[in-house]
Amino acid sequence: MIIPPHHKQARSGTIRDISIGCEMNLRYWLFPLLFTAAICASGAKAQTRVGQAVVIQNEVVRVAATTTPINVGDSMLRDETVRTGADSAARFVMADSTNLSLGPSATLKLDRTVFNDEHSYRDVAIRMTTGAFRFVTGSSDKSAYKITTPLATIGVRGTTLDILSQRGRSVVVLQDGAASVCTRSGQCLQLTQPGDTAIITSTGGKVGITKSNTPPWTFAANCAASAGLCAVNQYAGASPTLTPAVQDDGMLCGR
Repeated sequence: MIIPPHHKQARSGTIRDISIGCEMNLRYWLFPLLFTAAICASGAKAQTRVGQAVVIQNEVVRVAATTTPINVGDSMLRDETVRTGADSAARFVMADSTNLSLGPSATLKLDRTVFNDEHSYRDVAIRMTTGAFRFVTGSSDKSAYKITTPLATIGVRGTTLDILSQRGRSVVVLQDGAASVCTRSGQCLQLTQPGDTAIITSTGGKVGITKSNTPPWTFAANCAASAGLCAVNQYAGASPTLTPAVQDDGMLCGR
């Protein structure tokens, strides 16, 4: 079939229009993808330093795609998980001089840290997944702290706390100050005197909480086993690297 010249021109214009349209659509879809990738990549690189390791005994690692050993002087990073091995221990001093001590086989996750300035937090969430811990508050407003175990939420008010997180059981012992301990279902106890202890247990899916003035456990045995583990230091590291937070609930960067 012979195509008239004006039809050839029309067809050529149509192909060109389609080509331009495809290019515009490609740009429309590609730019947001590249922008998202850039945000996620920069977020991975611009990790915020929130503290420093001051005591490391044996095997202490940060857990991500791979595990990386932590040494004395290394930074503690926002949104990271720290784990100690058997016969291991660690103490970290955060930028507001909060002291966090971990006993053997402990796992701790910094869920969230939002700074007021270089040396205080507006919001800090610490998840103590498993193991034994000692927590000594720093200079931030005490309402900024939120500590959780798989069974309990702990609010602090100028506090030194010993916390044990086990499968089906959490123990919170007040050493100094005051604290509020609540189950996930909203049952709460107030700890106001040194030695006050909240014991949270889960049996058959039912979670209960009881109060005792005779602690069944404290962190003291770990203190005796590791020199410096239960000392309290002011933060002496470099100023934290303050980076703007990307508002991402995890879906943006595939988490």
